[in-house]
Amino acid sequence: MLLSMTGFGKSTVELPNKKITVEIKSLNSKQLDLSLRLSSLLREKEMDMRNHISRTLERGKVEATIYIESVQGESTMQFNIPLLKAYKSQIDEMASQLGLQAPADWYSLLMRFPDVMKSDNTSTADSCDFEAAEKALAEAMDSLMEHRRAEGKKLEEFFSLRINNISSLLDRIPQYESERVERIRARITDNLSNLPQVEYDRSRLEQEMIFYIEKLDINEEKQRLTQHLAYFVETMNGQHGQGKKLGFISQEMGREINTLGSKSNHAEMQKLVVRMKDELEQIKEQVLNVL
Repeated sequence: MLLSMTGFGKSTVELPNKKITVEIKSLNSKQLDLSLRLSSLLREKEMDMRNHISRTLERGKVEATIYIESVQGESTMQFNIPLLKAYKSQIDEMASQLGLQAPADWYSLLMRFPDVMKSDNTSTADSCDFEAAEKALAEAMDSLMEHRRAEGKKLEEFFSLRINNISSLLDRIPQYESERVERIRARITDNLSNLPQVEYDRSRLEQEMIFYIEKLDINEEKQRLTQHLAYFVETMNGQHGQGKKLGFISQEMGREINTLGSKSNHAEMQKLVVRMKDELEQIKEQVLNVL
């Protein structure tokens, strides 16, 4: 079963006077690249939350946001002006020291920083807040994993189609092999016969021709490619978390297909090889999304 690294999850848990919302999304990445933004009220639980996300999601470029809102009658949300000033001052200093231009849009830049909004009604957090935040985080990750499974199912269908296409193209190659050998033999013989006043040992020529044709034999490449195709399907249907392994297998498939092309010496066979490469490139592109 495959899991995609792409997914999105959101959950909200309401308390008597607060609402805790978690949004989390992931994209493909070679390893786990986690960016966690959370309310200052939950800072002491940051490492626990990071560990929870890491264990569950394993890989991917993950962005998670956890924020707390007041649900009391009067809204007490305000801009955290001192903190905004501090952010702007540091950016100005960085721009000055590095010789960079000032940002064109200060508003959108500053609003992306954590804790730029504050509420008098959520100045402290207790154990109920922490439990609610952990519950919302777990629900959001469950939603994201469900999304990953749905996307993984689509990837399985995509890969199965491409593997079957490559296998079908490979099955068409033998019809050209005997013709290919005869063409190579005829071309060498014709070229020799066109050379004036050249005598050659026909027995030696036959030996050399057999040796040359054996070097162009593609049976081993066909067998290895067939094995790689079967191994790809077997790995795809096994445990999740096989994205890197599928990438390695697709590289080996590419080596065999390239060798088939270099040895083919036949226009129709080369057309089949080009079509195999096209199918394989689509596999390689999408394998990057597999967990």
